[in-house]
Amino acid sequence: MALKEKSKILDEGSIDKALKRMAHEILEHTKTTDDTVLVGIKNRGAYIAERLADHIRAISGHRPPVGALDITLYRDDLTQVSEQPVVHATEITFDIENKRIVLVDDVLFTGRTIRCALDALIDFGRPRQIQLAVLVDRGHRELPIRADYVGKNVPTAIKESVEVRLSESDGKDEVVICEKT
Repeated sequence: MALKEKSKILDEGSIDKALKRMAHEILEHTKTTDDTVLVGIKNRGAYIAERLADHIRAISGHRPPVGALDITLYRDDLTQVSEQPVVHATEITFDIENKRIVLVDDVLFTGRTIRCALDALIDFGRPRQIQLAVLVDRGHRELPIRADYVGKNVPTAIKESVEVRLSESDGKDEVVICEKT
């Protein structure tokens, strides 16, 4: 199935602006970063978590610890994704026990990826609270999951997809809506 690019909804500047706003919202809600950690879902969620942490440091003077979570083996569609799924390393080098975790991903769609990430996180300990930050919320939930911090809400048709492209993995920063053809 091919994808045809329809429209660009965020460019480099608007992505940065959305992340700065989200960093302000996280600080406003948490009051302190002393017990807050960011955990990004690999791959793009991890890059977004690093950027959020940098914005939080620029605002508050303190950069929260950042981890990266691979959820490959927690997926409920593992056999549909690939015969030989690629498992990446989870990089959480800090204790999550009794911490406030801000789980970070690029796009919130059905909620299934977040459910997998919650299962994976609980295997590392018992956090005090888990909040969710996403760059794009496109709707179409299949599970009762919602984001606490959203860069941009984008209503989409089910036949569309939202692609987040970041300089760390794709050479440029943009978010585009594509149509399945």
